Amino acid sequence: MIGKLKKGSSFGGCIRYVTGKDEAKIIASDGVLLGTNAEMAQSFELQRQLNPRIKKPVGHIALSFKPEDKPRLTDEFMAKIALEYMQMMGITDTQFIIVRHHNTDNPHCHIVYNRIKNEGKLISDRNDYRRNEQVTKALKSKYGLTCGTDKSNTNTRKLRNAERAKYEIHNAVKDALKGADSWQKFKNELAKRGVLLELVYKDKERTKVQGIRFCKDGYSFKGTQICR
Repeated sequence: MIGKLKKGSSFGGCIRYVTGKDEAKIIASDGVLLGTNAEMAQSFELQRQLNPRIKKPVGHIALSFKPEDKPRLTDEFMAKIALEYMQMMGITDTQFIIVRHHNTDNPHCHIVYNRIKNEGKLISDRNDYRRNEQVTKALKSKYGLTCGTDKSNTNTRKLRNAERAKYEIHNAVKDALKGADSWQKFKNELAKRGVLLELVYKDKERTKVQGIRFCKDGYSFKGTQICR
């Protein structure tokens, strides 16, 4: 389960997108007149006027699941998960529609909601990307949803170029962590396996560390691309 967050200024454009796919189906909603796209957009726009200074009142979240979970994901179950996700993200007391798509192998739905709450206040987006990761992880665990494939079980000989380097780095990191009790030893263990670990800095003075980067065979990856 993965959540992708966006904000926008046009309810009409967002609604046309989520309802325009083949077999798109509204599986849950609240506070919205479910008629034509124009009527739904107008419902959102009316509430938007309660706080007209907000330039991007459109909240749009895509929740995507693994193909392995498709047999379990009835419309009702997907709606239940999406509603619980919204509750945990603090998206409450506002208008929304949840639209299911069938145009990819990954079961997924789109949540379109009004960032302007029913009483006119703005739904906070503070740390929303971090909270999104925490919430999706919690829901995966709660409902036993499929996690990503274990990279250590992948036959890297069948992969090429960047993808092969990425999997080899993942396996090297996994092995290096077993015998490392310090940062320097971790770097040394990676080096033995042909992987260079670099720090990424926020500033030119190189005083504030922003993250890490792994390099192998001319390819470079952020730490978040490897350790997931």
